Amino acid sequence: MEKRARFTSSWLPYALVAPQILITILFFFWPAVQALYQSVLLQDAFGGYSEFVWFDNFSALFGDPTYLAAFGTTAIFSVLVAVGGMVLSLILAVFADRVVKGAAIYKTFLIWPYAVSPVVVGVLWMFLLSPSLGLLSHVLAWLGINWNYMINGNQAMTLIVIAAIWKQISYNFLFFLAGLQSIPKSLIEAAAIDGAGPVKRFFTIIFPMISPTTFFLMVVNIVYAFFDTFAIVEATTHGGPGKDTEILVYKVFSDGFKGGDLGSAAAQSVVLMVIVILLTVVQFKYVEKKVQYA
Repeated sequence: MEKRARFTSSWLPYALVAPQILITILFFFWPAVQALYQSVLLQDAFGGYSEFVWFDNFSALFGDPTYLAAFGTTAIFSVLVAVGGMVLSLILAVFADRVVKGAAIYKTFLIWPYAVSPVVVGVLWMFLLSPSLGLLSHVLAWLGINWNYMINGNQAMTLIVIAAIWKQISYNFLFFLAGLQSIPKSLIEAAAIDGAGPVKRFFTIIFPMISPTTFFLMVVNIVYAFFDTFAIVEATTHGGPGKDTEILVYKVFSDGFKGGDLGSAAAQSVVLMVIVILLTVVQFKYVEKKVQYA
């Protein structure tokens, strides 16, 4: 018999969700409305003067070669972080799921990076890959690789990608491990008895059954790559060398707070918000059709 919670008072359900609604309005909807309003204004850096300019800020953006270049940089960075982080996390989750002795120790070490703030992650990898002091830099030099991310754009991109993946790997690992442990072992054992090898079992049984988890993590990781990696870029490369690692979210900060162009920064934040919304809608409309929820 189905059991449902019933409230004796008509206002109690609204009172229970009111704190969450208030937080959402104050920290999500209100900043979004403010960004939309400021994106059609021309303001000085000190807020003493503003002029309504319609869509001039957006027109100037898409006529700026550096802004268009930031799109390509962000696309490359986001794909590398999202795909690379999920693939590596899934591999680690598969191996951790098979560990019998000391499994708790392995899982604890793999979860720890998520507790580290993005700034600390950026500083940590910056020191590890420092051209003069970094431990990993000396290893690369021993292997014959001339590593200096301060003057090499590809190496700088590699640095922030590694740092961003390392920061997010624990989050992905937790969900993948939970998904793997929810698969009935009898299905895998039956496939093994029928002669299916480990690779075939993974792609025909395991991966389809964790497709809801994979889809969820895909959405989360794309949003993470677009928004939550700002602190890593700021702590390591500052968008350099040149503009080689200036992703869209960092360009908003650079133009708004460093350049003092508040109207352009607001317009950039609106464009970034629209891009992420469109990507999420496309994923739910097309990618989710391949997800098996059975």
